[in-house]
Amino acid sequence: MPSAVRFGVNYTPSEGWFHHWLDFDPDSVRADLDSIAALGLDHIRVFPLWPYFQPNRTLIRGRAVEHLVQLVDAAAERGLDVNVDGLQGHLSSFDFLPAWTRTWHRRNLFTDPDVLDGQAAYLRALAAALADRPNFLGMTLGNEVNQFSAGPHPDPDRATEDDIDRWLTRMLAACEEGAPGRLHLHAEYDATWYQDDQPFTPGQAARHGAVTAVHSWVFNGTAQRHGRASVPSEHHAAYLIELSKAWADDPHRPVWLQEVGAPAPLVPPEHAAAFTEATVANALDCPGLWGVTWWCSHDVSRDLADFPDLEYGLGLLTNDRAPKDTARVLERAARATPRTPEPRTTALIVPADPARRSLCAPGGPVFDAFFQLTADGARPTTVLDTRADDPAHLGARGITEVVAPDQVLPTP
Repeated sequence: MPSAVRFGVNYTPSEGWFHHWLDFDPDSVRADLDSIAALGLDHIRVFPLWPYFQPNRTLIRGRAVEHLVQLVDAAAERGLDVNVDGLQGHLSSFDFLPAWTRTWHRRNLFTDPDVLDGQAAYLRALAAALADRPNFLGMTLGNEVNQFSAGPHPDPDRATEDDIDRWLTRMLAACEEGAPGRLHLHAEYDATWYQDDQPFTPGQAARHGAVTAVHSWVFNGTAQRHGRASVPSEHHAAYLIELSKAWADDPHRPVWLQEVGAPAPLVPPEHAAAFTEATVANALDCPGLWGVTWWCSHDVSRDLADFPDLEYGLGLLTNDRAPKDTARVLERAARATPRTPEPRTTALIVPADPARRSLCAPGGPVFDAFFQLTADGARPTTVLDTRADDPAHLGARGITEVVAPDQVLPTP
């Protein structure tokens, strides 16, 4: 664990969005990074687009990799560490998958031997290209790749839990082979924690890789049900951080809040700063937090078509690199004197069976009970039902009280 919580941003280039890799402009990138560093942030997460970097299964474009290295070096000059996502994958409602996995070459992303070979080679190559850069944090396998494995994706690559377990093991090993000893991890959207038929499971999220990553978005039903300024909305990120700890084998495993943002219109722009301030403060009240990485750095230009409307305004900075009120909130948090939160001693029981994880989703009894406890000032964490009577596990986590949802919620 770092001595203090890390503060960073998911880097969305102000010019050309992630299509900037096609006509990479180092001067534009440097200007973007200057505007990020000016906020006192210490890291960025960057997104090579997989089809641009590996357009053929046996072709990893050297020039594209050189551009990635240039970006990482430019970040180093500004005191920024860099995490690199590999298999993009899915970003802001668009899928970016190479042609050698689709249509006439349709092959499963998680089980086909040739695809696995290509993915592993690609991840290994990116990691190896950055292995000697001191500011390279490590690889994330991809951005929310679990969305390809089940509905509601319109054309999912179906896989079993065992398939995904093998896939995660192999891909993380490829990253480690390329850059030994770095912080390699995987990251999924919240269906991993909430959707019963997802083959990416909470146990995998909390046990594979160097840290557990959570992505918190209140457009998942939380803000619709409860409103932008409610306890569930303002504590949703903290909930996912604490929910993830139930499945971790290491009682002190760090958790990275790798994506969180203020999506309009559920969080209107005039209320985004207040939402940001509350979300960050509540996340910082979670022990074992590795870092907070806001989504995102710069707005998407309105010159680009067909994004969901909320995507255009999620930046801390405008398309012209001017900081918004939300940027100032994150800047204050990043520059504040770090504090160590007290242990969370009350644990809410959650089902270990991933086929019952929807009980933890918005509207489920675990979700509702957690926020009832939070509203009552209890600062809850979570524990699996299979560990609720294990004194060694509870003691290692500092848990002194265990409660079930039906002990918290009113009787119907």
